[in-house]
Amino acid sequence: MIGRDPTGRVWRKSSHSGSDETNCVEVAVEKGHVLVRDSKRRGGPVVVFRRAAWCGLLAGLENPAADGF
Repeated sequence: MIGRDPTGRVWRKSSHSGSDETNCVEVAVEKGHVLVRDSKRRGGPVVVFRRAAWCGLLAGLENPAADGF
């Protein structure tokens, strides 16, 4: 699902969230950063990652053994 907020940011929600509109996170890309927010609190805080940090996080989630855990 894709939605645009008043700032013009385009927020994307995982296709794995199904039809549930509230129990998910949404991401947007802006100026080399990845922004993450809670879909239940769209007007609430946004966590900002540098693109490299976001990619590292996703890589760690895909292969947790790579970090020795």
